[in-house]
Amino acid sequence: MNVTVFGATGAIGSLTVAELLERGHRVTAYARDPAKVPASWRDQVKVVIGEMSDAAAIDSAVAGADAVVSALGPSMDRKATGLPLVAGIGHMLDAMRRHGVRRYIGHATPAVLDPLEKPTPVTRLIGFLPRTFMRRAYDEITGMSGLVTGSGLDWTIVRFIAPKDTPQQPRVRAGFFGTDKLGFAVSRADIAAFTAAQVEDPTYIGRAPAISN
Repeated sequence: MNVTVFGATGAIGSLTVAELLERGHRVTAYARDPAKVPASWRDQVKVVIGEMSDAAAIDSAVAGADAVVSALGPSMDRKATGLPLVAGIGHMLDAMRRHGVRRYIGHATPAVLDPLEKPTPVTRLIGFLPRTFMRRAYDEITGMSGLVTGSGLDWTIVRFIAPKDTPQQPRVRAGFFGTDKLGFAVSRADIAAFTAAQVEDPTYIGRAPAISN
């Protein structure tokens, strides 16, 4: 499949690109900074450079895709202002509709609930902390997710709490708070592998599974 990855040069995004390539997909990577594009991508990955405010560049990256993956997450910099990723996701979803691309996979935290999930002590805590101490980041991740869940597309949002720079683990738990047993930590490698797998797996269409090790 042709898969466009936004946030492709980030810690999870670059691992996701590698997973998609390993699974035999063709990848278009959307990145802000050409200096961060790995040299190893030169002959394997089509790269589109642009800001999340550049609707034309986003449109060109989405054109011809069978699926779109967003590894974007809000900046934790307290000096950051505005909600640039909300606007960027809007451009992305508009481009998907124009080009007839239905499959979208993105990321969030349990501050965003699955449509069939009820709040639990964990989801309340994960919502309370950023809402209280990092309000801009909270508004961005909930704003991004709201656009996606209301898009009418075949979306999946992969949620996680505490990503770690550890190798893939023998077991990944996936499910929903209140009904499934889930932990806190998860390796970025496992997030990338689970995200890449959703491109072809319809199990979680219209759902927001949480994952942990």
